[in-house]
This record gives sequence, structure tokens and C-alpha cells, in this order.
Amino acid sequence: MSRRVVRQSKFRHVFGQPVKADQMYEDIRVSKVTCDSSFCAVNPKFVAIIVESGGGGAFIVLPLAKTGRVDKNHPLVTGHTAPVLDIDWCPHNDNVIASASEDTTVMVWQIPDYVPVRNITEPVVTLEGHSKRVSIISWHPTARNVLLSAGCDNLVILWNVGTGEMLLALDDMHTDLIYNVGWNRNGSLLVTTCKDKKVRVIDPRKQQIIAEKTKPHDGTRPIRAIFVADGKIFTTGFSRMSERQLGLWDLNNFEEPIALQEMDTSNGVLLPFYDADSSIVYLCGKGDSSIRYFEITDEAPYVHYLNTYSSKEPQRGMGFMPKRGLDVSKCEIARFFKLHERKCEPIVMTVPRKSDLFQDDLYPDTPGPEPALEADEWLSGKDAEPILISLRDGYVPIKNRELKVVKKNILDSKPPPSPRRRHSTCDSDFSQPALEEVLEEIRALKETVQAQEKRISDLENKLGQFTNGTD
Repeated sequence: MSRRVVRQSKFRHVFGQPVKADQMYEDIRVSKVTCDSSFCAVNPKFVAIIVESGGGGAFIVLPLAKTGRVDKNHPLVTGHTAPVLDIDWCPHNDNVIASASEDTTVMVWQIPDYVPVRNITEPVVTLEGHSKRVSIISWHPTARNVLLSAGCDNLVILWNVGTGEMLLALDDMHTDLIYNVGWNRNGSLLVTTCKDKKVRVIDPRKQQIIAEKTKPHDGTRPIRAIFVADGKIFTTGFSRMSERQLGLWDLNNFEEPIALQEMDTSNGVLLPFYDADSSIVYLCGKGDSSIRYFEITDEAPYVHYLNTYSSKEPQRGMGFMPKRGLDVSKCEIARFFKLHERKCEPIVMTVPRKSDLFQDDLYPDTPGPEPALEADEWLSGKDAEPILISLRDGYVPIKNRELKVVKKNILDSKPPPSPRRRHSTCDSDFSQPALEEVLEEIRALKETVQAQEKRISDLENKLGQFTNGTD
């Protein structure tokens, strides 16, 4: 009787490889701020990295093709008055990026396709609603202009970037510091982890907690959670003995894990990156020098270890390229942007194949740049799956689309103009009686001037007669 020992999987031989030295981004002063965010955001056009900056917070945006040594005077995005803690590219506009900062604000920026000459200092819109530093931001996966922010005030806010208004505030759900927030595939649910050792699944529009798990991992270190396929939840955390763990949970039975595995005794928080098209989770620990990856399937043990990419240098942060930014001709299924102390190193994950043809099994249709919903539709209760595109002919990034912000809601709620604007003739608050009074004054002044002009004319005539008489 034959017995199959090795599990069959097309991703069993995935391997990671760093790019050549001339394809790295050198001389970048990566931020040293203490925060468990990834410090790097990538899309098919740009790579953005949070950097050290005097007198406020800043991040640098580089076109993907601008590799090599970065000029020390390269323009930065500098609008925050305190360090930047998180950045995230809009999934529906490759030229729009959001940033969160210790200065309690969230700013949304329009990045031009060309390299600007000076620092970008004016955001398209500034979102103010948090009372403490904002450490997490995340765009809605299917609705246009919907942005989530979470701060150290234990508050989660959903914004409509197109109007600059607050859509929803989830303020009574977390009793302590929020560690991370993640959307499900169609953006109908959120998963959050918190310092109170609870994982919560939240319906943001109903403002309800629909599932909750206390202590998915027994340790005291931070927990991370993301949605994976079929609505399951993947978590990383620590055991009571400070061993790093990963877990897979089903919302229908949140009490017992589907899988719970121990990994090692390192103390870095594991950042999970999930590729829905291949069902692979990549785990990158801050301070680690490796990337572990696992395939999630419906067969026991459900979370299957694939391999580990190892290097000598520890990582300060990590960026993860969306699927549409990969090179399908080289069977590339993931690309990471590993941050060192002074550089950014792309790492390519590849499935070895002999054929040069397009590999349909590796590249199913993937979410494209078009939103499936408007913000108002989503808020009213509508859900939609992402609009998918084929990568058969590769993906060509769309040209710069301007983010239009209509701040009617903000302006309507502003207080009336201050008295300093009384000189404006267009002031709508100028009352009718006051206007008539001013016009009456003008008429009286005109009459006085005319009377004085007549008197002056009479005096001049008299003076002329007197002069003629003496001659």
C-alpha cells in the first residue's frame, strides 16, 4: 500500500531572493520611533518609507524605478508636527497616501507622478478627531474614500476622505490600547486586537461586537489578527512562556482554535501579511532577520509551514506589494520591501516554473484599482466584493487621478464669521436696516459736500469782484 508522505502543493517550493545591490534604495534614514507598525507602504508606482526628521514627522516617497543611492536633499512629505507612525496607500488611487502621527491628526496626500522639487507640505485634507497619538490607519478595501484610523485614545474612527467628515466613531468598544485593526475581504467587518488581551470582530455600521475571544494567546506581549479566506481569523501572539505562537480561528466557534502552533522564543512582534490569491501568510518579526511563510488550507493541520527566507541583517520594517504590482512573467507571487537602518531592500518570492507562459493557477483574478462602492452606499448598509482584474497581460498603473475633496459638510458646521470681516461688501450677515442706515449716511454726506462746494464757489466769486474793484 503506497503512502503519501509529502503534502501536494504548488507553493511548496516558493523561495525568496533579494534583488541585486543596484536595485536597492540606499541612504535612507529609516525612522527610529518606537511603534509596531511596518514603517513602509508600497504600490505599483511608489514606495513610501517613514524617515527620521527634525522638527516634526516626515516620510519619503520614491518612484519604484528610482533605485540606487537616494539624494540627501530628496523632497519629503512633511506636514505633521510630530513623528509619523503609520502610512497606507489608497487601494483605489495609486497617487493618494494617508499618514497618521503622534500629533493626533491623520493627513491625506496627493503624490505627483513626477519627483517634486520641494518638500510636499500641504495635505489634500487633514482629519482631526483623536485626542491622543494615532498609530493605525487602513483604507476600506472596496468603498471609495473610506479611511479607518485608530489612536491611543482607544477610539476607532471611520472617515469619508472625499468630504473630510467623520462617518462613524467606535468609542465604547475598547478598554485599552488598540494593537491592530484589519478589514475582511469586502469591508463589512473589522477585527481588532487590544491590550486587554481580547480579539474583537466588529460590525462598524451597526457599531456592534459580533464575536469576541479573550486570551487567544496567554502571553502579555501584543497580539496581531487578520482576516483570511472564508472569514477565518489568523492571529500571532505569545504563550505564557514567551514563545511566539500563531493561531487560526473560526468565527462560528471562537472558543477553540482550529490550529495553534508554537514557533520560537524571540521577542519581536510578528507582523502577518496575507495573500488571498494563494492563501499564504507571511510572518515578519521586527528585529528578526527572516520571513516565515505558511499556507492555509481546509486540510489538517490547516496551517502548513512552507519555508523560511533568512538573511544576516535584522529588519526595521516591511512593505508588502499588492498582487497587481508583481512581475507575472517571472512567476513572482510576493514582493517585500525590507527596511534596514539605512536602506530598503526588495525581496522577491518566486514559484519555480520552467515554462515562460502565463501561469493561470498562480494568478487568479485579483482586486484591481476600481472601487466597488461609494462611501455613502457602504454607510447605508450595502456590501460588494472587490472588482477583479486579470494579470494575464501584466498590470499598467493608471495615470495620476486627482483626489477631489468637497468640504461642504465641514464649512456648513463652521461658526459664523468674526467681526474682523465687517469690511467685506459680500458679507451675507450684513442686515438690511444697517445697510439702509449706511446709505442714508452717504446721501447726507453727499448733500453736505455739495453745499460746501456751492459756498466755496460763492466765496471765490466775491473774492474775484473785490479784486477787480481795487484794480
